[in-house]
Amino acid sequence: MSASPWPLSVELLERILDDRLSDRFVAERIWERLGYQPAADDGGEPWRAGPETPDAWRQAFPQAPEVIATRPASVQLTRSIPPEYKQLLKQQLGFQGYRIGGLYPRRTRRATAVNWLLAWLAERGESLPPQGPVPELLPPPEDPVRGHPGDPPVG
Repeated sequence: MSASPWPLSVELLERILDDRLSDRFVAERIWERLGYQPAADDGGEPWRAGPETPDAWRQAFPQAPEVIATRPASVQLTRSIPPEYKQLLKQQLGFQGYRIGGLYPRRTRRATAVNWLLAWLAERGESLPPQGPVPELLPPPEDPVRGHPGDPPVG
């Protein structure tokens, strides 16, 4: 990867699960680790597959997919987690899932994204520090189905 990806930490991943960061922020943490690259001018142009983007992702999604908003991208993310790492969310973060009243596709896809990030670290033998950089937190969304202002609609 050309630029260093945003550092992961328990603190950051918990804020993702708490729905305190935008869906786009979450997607970008996945994209940068999949080798997608932002447009040079970063003027809102979509991220594109780069030389380090795995072939399966490049073929299915030449443009970085909205992994929270788009079901096919979320399904591919789930399938790309090796079986031995499927329980990392519970094992490393003690995550027991969302309550039935709070079970929405956006939230379950966030949990998938966090589990994928944990698997990404595990595959590389990297540890997860307890704390690290966290962007300014957003208030929990008023409507958890729709998410934060600016989040793409969930399909």
